Amino acid sequence: MSIEPSADSAGSLLNSKFAVPAPPPFMVDRPALADRLTEGVQGPLTLVTGLAGSGKTQLLASWARSGAVRWPIVWIAVEPGDERGATFWTYLIEGLRRVGVRVPAQVPAAPGAAAGRPFLARVAAALAACPTPVVLVLDGASQLAGRDWAAGLEFLQSHASGLRLVLSGRWDPPLPLYRYRLAGELSEIRTADLAFRADEAARLLELHGVTPTGDQVAELLDRTEGWAAGIRLYASARQGCADPAVWPGLTGNESSVAEYFIGEVLRFQPPVMRRFLLETSVLDTFTAEFAAAVTGRADAGRLLAGLTRENAFIQPVGDGTGLYRYHHLFADLLRAQLAWAEPDQVALLHGRAADWLFAHGRLADAVAQCARAGDWETAATMVIEDFAVGQLVIEGSAGRLGGVLAGLPQHQTVPETVLVRAALTYGDGDHLRAAEQFAYASKLLAVHGSACGDGLTLAFHLMQLLTLPVGPEPEQVEELAPVVKAFLAVTPERLRTRHPELRMLVHAAEGVARGAYSAGDETVDALAEAVATAPPGAELVKIDCLGRLAVTEAYRGWLGRAETYARQALDLAAECGLSRDRWPAAAEVALAWVALERYDIDAADRHLRAAQPLCATGSDGPAALACAVVKARRLQIRGETRQVMSVLVAAGENGDEPPRWLSREIALSRIRLLITAGRTAEAAELLAGLPATGTADVAVTRAALLMAQGESGPAQDIATAVTRACGVPRPVVLEAWLLLAMLAEGADDAAAREALRRALTVAAPESYRRPVHQVWNELRRLLRDEERSAVQQRVLSGAAGPAVAEPIVVEALSRRELDVLRGMAEMLPTEEIAASMYVSVNTVKTHVRNILRKLSASRRNEAVRRARSLKLI
Repeated sequence: MSIEPSADSAGSLLNSKFAVPAPPPFMVDRPALADRLTEGVQGPLTLVTGLAGSGKTQLLASWARSGAVRWPIVWIAVEPGDERGATFWTYLIEGLRRVGVRVPAQVPAAPGAAAGRPFLARVAAALAACPTPVVLVLDGASQLAGRDWAAGLEFLQSHASGLRLVLSGRWDPPLPLYRYRLAGELSEIRTADLAFRADEAARLLELHGVTPTGDQVAELLDRTEGWAAGIRLYASARQGCADPAVWPGLTGNESSVAEYFIGEVLRFQPPVMRRFLLETSVLDTFTAEFAAAVTGRADAGRLLAGLTRENAFIQPVGDGTGLYRYHHLFADLLRAQLAWAEPDQVALLHGRAADWLFAHGRLADAVAQCARAGDWETAATMVIEDFAVGQLVIEGSAGRLGGVLAGLPQHQTVPETVLVRAALTYGDGDHLRAAEQFAYASKLLAVHGSACGDGLTLAFHLMQLLTLPVGPEPEQVEELAPVVKAFLAVTPERLRTRHPELRMLVHAAEGVARGAYSAGDETVDALAEAVATAPPGAELVKIDCLGRLAVTEAYRGWLGRAETYARQALDLAAECGLSRDRWPAAAEVALAWVALERYDIDAADRHLRAAQPLCATGSDGPAALACAVVKARRLQIRGETRQVMSVLVAAGENGDEPPRWLSREIALSRIRLLITAGRTAEAAELLAGLPATGTADVAVTRAALLMAQGESGPAQDIATAVTRACGVPRPVVLEAWLLLAMLAEGADDAAAREALRRALTVAAPESYRRPVHQVWNELRRLLRDEERSAVQQRVLSGAAGPAVAEPIVVEALSRRELDVLRGMAEMLPTEEIAASMYVSVNTVKTHVRNILRKLSASRRNEAVRRARSLKLI
């Protein structure tokens, strides 16, 4: 049988199949893709493949109408069945004739027969005779079954260099594409290329009269993944909506989107494939093995390959990972259909998925599957059995695992779920609430028991250790910490390797619990071990431990260590990009403490200003009490006694709040202030009411009270005993020696000088200066008379150091400025200098600024040193 060209006029051929589609009313120009098509037809083969509704046909039609190429363009819209018999070649020949190509008059006659070599050779010769290349666009080529038509096109292209093929469809045609790729003769536009960009989506919405914000466009693109049909359907639904603020989310089970998927995708799938799609829709990403475990189908890999080849809204994730996922909207539809048709299967499928994920070490994904099934008990059991409670403690609900468990219902009666909630609450910073939940979990375990094994034992003991500091008996850490460490030591190595945070958390919990009642070496060692063993991802816990270490070491008198720990905490906080409201308050307080003890007033004020708003927000740990201690000492230096008492009273209102040693320091500071004010009776009453009376700091304060009451002998005995005791913190020893010097002054100057020498020896290594300044008036004569003490004085004032060239004073110092300079040299506080000169404090500060300027100094001690070298004093 032969088909003559005139058959078209008789109605055998459809003119519509040769017509380039007209532009729709909401056409968005895509010049970048059009340029790629123009560039692509310079070579023999161009592919445009993508999802249904991704805009393939409109892109090609817009390009064909644009006249970007001056060559003849043959447009043929093919559909299923066109490959049968002579249909395909009849349309191809007619299309070529319509653009002026002289092609043979006959086509293959037998239905289903492939085009013969002689026929193809004549067509190739006709194409080769054309003066210009010819572009053949086959729109919908993926719908053609078989391979014969593709083999014929390949023959034509290999023998007619002027033929330019442009094939579009949902999947690749049966051509040897690898050959074209190797030869660099293949141009490809895929689904990712067809996805709409933000500006294109916004333009499409505007054409529908919708004017979204940038965030709304981004949200729509995230849901549609740039899918043109999805954006178009949503724009049509939104068209005419008067309120631009109303921006409902787009889901796959929305009627218009669902109809599209059902009509364009699902109805073409056989029942087996539709069933597979529904069952795997409960998975976010999956491999063939994972899909087989959930669906029970051994041929899952083959089914996935078929869906991927057909671009059935499924796509590989990554490159060579073997992972797949469904388009967001397509997954929505499948899940909605599964929940409607077989609601009982949803939980079952999620359960299978959770079991497989947990067995393959993907805990967070397994818990997420349990959460979707509403099976919170299994989710909690998985967390406990995986030894992952520590992960919740570190990350809280901000982590991926915690974010899933944040949806855990409030009222739980299963011990595992309550214990997990306690860990999550602790990680979110509500330690008191976590302690309450842990206590409830303990009661449930006592009543109901649990089927969990070692994971529950470790989780229980870890939470018990973590909540000790907010309980009434933090001293239980003495017995509990060794038990937890021993249990952790026999934990399987694979679990300890998977969860390195457990060891760090045990040390941190021990250090915090010990720090609630003691500032001893055990506290410091535990916190330091936590810092040393902190794994990546536990930076917040590490920062907290560093801040606690800094405050503890400042209290113990190790100023250098305190400064080092504090700066490490601040540096790590900066690296993590912590906001100001999460800035480590304890580190700032520790730096203020260190600066004040060294009498670096400017630095102390700077760090105190940074710390106070952080402590005012109710920061955990020692920061708030330590801040009160530093603030009170700073006010005392300024002579603002009334404000000092107000700060101390306010800080002491919480009673024996942890850390107890700082609460005791608050109380002792009040007692010292009362002693200085001569209110010894009130001081004695407060001292008698202290819960801990056997510590060295309490003993020295009692000695000071006895001295104020005129009982020098007992005071001397107590202070002497403190100086001879072992393990007494440096500040307490320094205070005891200074007290002995004041007790001996006037009665035994030699003993006073020796006590002062001992005090300065204690103070010098850490550059302690504030305690010496506090007793300066009483001991000034001893310091001036004793040369050895003068050497120590220079060390304390920061004068020691390498020699440097001294500046030449261009402007002479006034008489008043020299008087102020002498007071500075005698280490007098600003208030005392002002009183001795009968001027205001502000006047003295003005003189000090002038002195620093004239001597080119940045600090008072530097100005004194230079004044001495210039023989000004």
